[in-house]
Amino acid sequence: MSGDRPTLPPVRLPSDAELARDALAVPLLARAVRLARWAGPETRVGAGGELVEEQLPAAAQALGFVGTESPEPTESDEALAARARAEAEADASEAWRVAVDTGLVEVEDPGRDEETDGGGGGGGDSGADGTVSAGAALELIASGGPQDILSLWLDALDVVFADATAPVLEDLAGAIGDDGEIDLDALDWDPEVEAEFLEGVLGNLYLLTVGEGGTDPVPVPLPVLAASMIVPDDMGEPTDDVLEQVSEAMMRLDDQFALLEPIGLVTYVPVDEALMVEDAEGGSDAMPSGDDEDVSRYGVVTLTPLGLHGIRSRMRDAGVEAPAVGDLADKGADALLDGVAHFPEPAARAETEQWLARREPAGAARELLLAAKGTDPGAPLRRLHCQQALALVGAEAEPAVREVLDDTELGGLARVWLAELGAADVPPPPESMIFWLAIDTIAAQLDAEDEPVELQELVEGLVGQHSGFFDAAWRVDHPATADVLEAMGRLHQDRKAAKDARKAAFKARSRNGG
Repeated sequence: MSGDRPTLPPVRLPSDAELARDALAVPLLARAVRLARWAGPETRVGAGGELVEEQLPAAAQALGFVGTESPEPTESDEALAARARAEAEADASEAWRVAVDTGLVEVEDPGRDEETDGGGGGGGDSGADGTVSAGAALELIASGGPQDILSLWLDALDVVFADATAPVLEDLAGAIGDDGEIDLDALDWDPEVEAEFLEGVLGNLYLLTVGEGGTDPVPVPLPVLAASMIVPDDMGEPTDDVLEQVSEAMMRLDDQFALLEPIGLVTYVPVDEALMVEDAEGGSDAMPSGDDEDVSRYGVVTLTPLGLHGIRSRMRDAGVEAPAVGDLADKGADALLDGVAHFPEPAARAETEQWLARREPAGAARELLLAAKGTDPGAPLRRLHCQQALALVGAEAEPAVREVLDDTELGGLARVWLAELGAADVPPPPESMIFWLAIDTIAAQLDAEDEPVELQELVEGLVGQHSGFFDAAWRVDHPATADVLEAMGRLHQDRKAAKDARKAAFKARSRNGG
């Protein structure tokens, strides 16, 4: 069975409509839309589609930036105002690039004659080399469906991801040659390696989030995320060299998550700047000490529901199987029971509830019971999940359950379910059915890879309830009898019982010619 299991646990996502509303509300996309609506034929852009420098103040104002001037400004006031203006213009420039790259605006280069514009521009459009019009994607904001909006958001995420994996400006300045070209060798930057590393980080963040199986946000400390990419799984105590690599990765990720937060992928608590100062002065490491130190000082990143959708989409585009709760809702009961076999319990329940919501209770119960039959290796676990699904159906499943009371494979399951329901007139099972159900139950738990302690308690409980258990168990006509008895021999703490189990397993194999 293990080869058929999905590579990732299923993610529980809001509806597309809810995700689309979240996408429209993220700061960077919202700013890009505002600039797309503000722009027009007179908007000046350069040859690469970027806003020319003279156009940035107006773009910043379109985004709501209002400069303030003090009647008697001090040098400090002027510095603060200049900084605020520079940040607003940087935000405008970034939002404009997202608008261009996602098709919210179209930039064309018709080679227009600037002299025909008259002298009203005051010469401020030096280097302007294009005309601007509304893009097709802008219409989708008002008239498109949720999938259109989410597709647009994913395009915007691609733009920001490219920014996050680009060289830092300080490194870039030193790598520009005399000819104005960037020397990638001098830069020591490989775009594929950088992109692969960040994709890996986001993949680990996704796994740490969905692995919890719930719907609540999962804050992940930045040191944990960085270490997941660098520290080998089989390494005990990390070496100083490895810790240094983790620290360097944290600093890079700190910058990258600061870029990814405005597009709504994550919420992020950045690394405390005081730590960086202490590290530079040699008074601290950029890693938690392991004492009672506040780990949040080292950065904490949390995937948003929109972020889960985004990373899942990127992984699926790369060919990674990344299931979502609800994928099986329109499939048959056989696909449901096989699909949820190795889901975390909350996700399995949510998937089953969605499947049941589309079906009439009695019909759903019959379909589940039919799918639970079989002698293949996955059948015991299907029967276990069938029983759990029938519990969600409730009393309306009773007629369908009573129909299988005489079935060899389902009769024991049916009696247990009816007893748990509190139903009357439940016929006692024959002894052969009791032992068949015991073997089937342990086979299911072994396939589910339950905790050893829980399995041990189940094994010892079953043996304790039935005197001469192993004398009867090896005769059970079940495909998993020998394997189950061998496992019972490993799990039972009583040496005599364990020996009896191994003997019974040998008899079972001999009986079947094994």
